[in-house]
Amino acid sequence: MSITDVTAYMQEVGGKARAASRALAASNSGQKNQALHSIADLLDAERNTLAAENEKDLAAGREKGLSEAMLDRLELTPARMDSMIEGLRQVAALPDPVGEIFDMSYRPSGIQVGRMRVPLGVVGIIYESRPNVTADAAALCLKSGNATLLRGGSEAFHSNQAIAACIRQGLEQAGLPGDAVQVIETTDREAVGTMIAMPEYIDVIIPRGGKGLIERISKDARVPVIKHLDGICHVFVDDEADPQKAFDVCLNAKIQRYGTCNTLETLLVHDTIAEDFLPVMAKAYTEKGVELRGCEKTCAILGEDCISATEEDWDTEYLAPILSIRVVDDMQQAMDHIEEHSSRHTESIITENITKARRFLQEVDSSSVMVNASTRFADGFEYGLGAEIGISTDKFHARGPVGLEGLTSVKFIVLGDGHIRT
Repeated sequence: MSITDVTAYMQEVGGKARAASRALAASNSGQKNQALHSIADLLDAERNTLAAENEKDLAAGREKGLSEAMLDRLELTPARMDSMIEGLRQVAALPDPVGEIFDMSYRPSGIQVGRMRVPLGVVGIIYESRPNVTADAAALCLKSGNATLLRGGSEAFHSNQAIAACIRQGLEQAGLPGDAVQVIETTDREAVGTMIAMPEYIDVIIPRGGKGLIERISKDARVPVIKHLDGICHVFVDDEADPQKAFDVCLNAKIQRYGTCNTLETLLVHDTIAEDFLPVMAKAYTEKGVELRGCEKTCAILGEDCISATEEDWDTEYLAPILSIRVVDDMQQAMDHIEEHSSRHTESIITENITKARRFLQEVDSSSVMVNASTRFADGFEYGLGAEIGISTDKFHARGPVGLEGLTSVKFIVLGDGHIRT
């Protein structure tokens, strides 16, 4: 498709999505679950086709010189196909949030007032590399009653279109409109610019990818955006921390996985325990190959095991085996550091003092705040949401891991029996 056709094309798919969203909002849980199971069955039956289309993307990626890490993210291995298929079935097993009525109460006038959970409408999702996101995102939007427009990265074009064909067929087998999930069929970048400027067709945009992509979308979108730019997560080890708990949490939060948004990036340690705690912690980190960058006090304690941190380090999401460390005078200074440098993703305090723990929970302004637990728990599955579409560090409309409930809104409902206002 030539660039002169992109705007018209996007208007067309937007109109189809809006129409499909009305039919999907009227569907019941049985139909949505049937569609999810049908899509899973079709993906299972089309494994060879998926592998062949994925190989086209991999070959093109190698020719373009994509890094090994990017190629790994792009590859649809048999295990990843298994996970994608199982993910659809797991979403089908989750409770349907749509139609839930709650907070019903009688008013003095005699009417009953409450709220009902409803779909957002049309969700636009823009993402990179991983083709399994196509199935994952479609499943969550479908179960929450939303139509969706999916714009994957050009590097996964063939894989995404193969998955999209299975999704459309599965929807139609369940009696739902095939246009309820549409994967954009052009790799032209103009499609993204048009997509984020269609409030008449799209109710919310969810970007998933690198910081550059998310910054661009947040800056230019005319549609509300659910997003987080980066994950600069902190753990503060208080002077009343249990040493073993502190060791276990700080190690896990950094080394369990390096490339995730909920990985520890800055460790804050109370001054009165730093000389005892930091050498033990540093030994464990260096054995795992983690580079340590510290403040002046940290470097004085650790010597050659640590290099001097710059101001830039406190504002950096490494996504790598690098950790910045600062010794603080007290919890107030730790919270001040978090306030200045955090990305509002996840922060944790290690302490046995319940008063300090409660204060930390109340005053630290991030989407997840923890006591005596690894930041790596900031995840939809670990929170019992079943699955997530992403993490939001915004305050409206969703915050933290965004699961099925985060893909819905509420409306007020009123029940009367001929009541009139006097």
